[in-house]
Amino acid sequence: MRDRLGCCETKKERSDMSHTRYAFVKAQWHADIVDRALDGFLESIPANSVDVFDVPGAFELPLMARDLANTGQYHAIICAAFVVDGGIYRHDFVAGAVVDGLMRAGLDSGVPVLSVSLTPHHYQETAHHKAIYKAHFVEKGREAAQAARSIVATRAQVSAKAA
Repeated sequence: MRDRLGCCETKKERSDMSHTRYAFVKAQWHADIVDRALDGFLESIPANSVDVFDVPGAFELPLMARDLANTGQYHAIICAAFVVDGGIYRHDFVAGAVVDGLMRAGLDSGVPVLSVSLTPHHYQETAHHKAIYKAHFVEKGREAAQAARSIVATRAQVSAKAA
């Protein structure tokens, strides 16, 4: 059972973040690039504290984030996607819808939902561009780990003061 902030149930758990669980959801469109975000995330978050889920593409992230948040098992959910201009649809529309959906999933559930969703204006399927974005996703994964730890710790502090 969680408190109103979705934080840990006991004071011991509030002070001991070793019980913290994260969900990491990855869109499989451009998986060779997107998966690097998980690599960066796992550099500072123990793998045994992370459950990893794959979805077909970015558009499926908000629904999965909401469903995972509603399980009550996770202190934060991190979602990663790479939305590129494929010339068929407006990638900025897709990216906006995804980020809005992720925010709504977090607000509605009370569980932080963090986005590692990149939408480059100029991406080409070249070795050079792939290398740039793979490295960028590793860095974004590191930043997501830092942000997840920070928001979980801050929410635990707020819950402790409210108790």
